[in-house]
Amino acid sequence: MKSCVALFLCLLVPTFAFASDANDYKVMYDGGSLQSVKSGTDVRLVIDPDRVRIVHGKEELANIPAASITEISYGQDVHRRVGAAIGLAVVSLGVGALMALTKSKKHYIGLTWVDGDKKGGFAMQCDKNEYRGELTALEGITGKKAVDSDAMTVKN
Repeated sequence: MKSCVALFLCLLVPTFAFASDANDYKVMYDGGSLQSVKSGTDVRLVIDPDRVRIVHGKEELANIPAASITEISYGQDVHRRVGAAIGLAVVSLGVGALMALTKSKKHYIGLTWVDGDKKGGFAMQCDKNEYRGELTALEGITGKKAVDSDAMTVKN
């Protein structure tokens, strides 16, 4: 009996461990034309072969055909960790001073689309370990190259 249970678990556990969807990414909605979600909400970006979906819980917030995506943009926000440095300076002045010299990056991806008479766009904050995969997947299904928004010059 024990060997049957052990065999069953040996077959079941790897199945669940590798059953995750490779094109499903956890991102943070940062703003845009989606009315039913607020900025700062954790959502899932699901990249299918012919469309991009934004899902919050079990609710699908957006279903965008890949052919209607007009632009993919990428940008970073670099800032110093001042708040964390102040907190550490209370405990240890030396560590707090070193922490003030460090920087952190936030990675953002933006999408714009035109689907018939419906136009829209949104920006999302991505995980530092996954943004490259998300960009590659989006470029692959749309055939468009991502624009680096940091390299663009704005003339006023």
